[in-house]
Amino acid sequence: MRRRARRVKGRLVRAGLAMLLATGALATSQAFGAETEETPAAAAENPYERGPDPTPSSIEAVRGHYSVSQTSVSSLSVSGFGGGTVYYPTSTADGTFGAVAISPGYTATQSSISWLGPRLASQGFVVFTIDTLTTLDQPDSRGRQLLLALDYLTQRSSVRGRIDSTRLGVMGHSMGGGGTLEAAKSRPSLQAAIPLTGWNIDKSWPEIKTPTLIVGADGDSIAPVSSHSEPFYSSLPSTLDRAYLELNNASHFTPNTSNTTIAKYSISWLKRFIDNDTRYEQFLCPLPRPSTTIEEYRGNCPHSG
Repeated sequence: MRRRARRVKGRLVRAGLAMLLATGALATSQAFGAETEETPAAAAENPYERGPDPTPSSIEAVRGHYSVSQTSVSSLSVSGFGGGTVYYPTSTADGTFGAVAISPGYTATQSSISWLGPRLASQGFVVFTIDTLTTLDQPDSRGRQLLLALDYLTQRSSVRGRIDSTRLGVMGHSMGGGGTLEAAKSRPSLQAAIPLTGWNIDKSWPEIKTPTLIVGADGDSIAPVSSHSEPFYSSLPSTLDRAYLELNNASHFTPNTSNTTIAKYSISWLKRFIDNDTRYEQFLCPLPRPSTTIEEYRGNCPHSG
């Protein structure tokens, strides 16, 4: 009887060990399964992120992470706009970049907005500061020229291989700012638009589907915010990712010289919407507060794009 009892006890012990081993194997399998399930999430990180994690100092700096080269585009080699200068990250190690075309204002040439070229390019964009067909072009014409400049940049330029043609944006000053709105209205596939103290007879833009940052100036007497930037912003669809930045102690021509506030929020906007880089959301949401350089900031947070 004792021998039989020992055999039964032995079988029970072995059965218990088998259950423990099975349970352990299941737990191990589940653990590996969980790890496998998490792997795609890690692999699904945004492929368009460029450059190191941003900080307030990195987006306020005169130059960003990338070294920049530039090339001139003669007006004789293009059609429909006046040529310009292309600024681009020298390195190709990170793959392709988004691109931005920028128009000057009324009576101005690309030299008036040239500071934006290397400043934006060093943050990881191909930037085309353009000249227009004449310095007297109206906004609708400047809008068409911005789009033609982007087409040239992505299809014929010497740097077209560095550009992701699905990730494009437009900017412009004054009449060029009005042209920026025209371009965004005409080409909804654009990823970002930034009019800088924009001027346009048309005050209403409910058709725009492109995330838009309107920049105005509190002391603008040529395109006063009350009759230009503010109604531009208010007319954009409420469902659109949009923002209104009014510069403090600034004039219509503030965008013509290097400006840290314009650069900081332009970089953040372009990164957030051209590159879908949510690392820059922190600089846009919660909404920036009034300061020595910001009179007012409005917008929707968090962003949906």
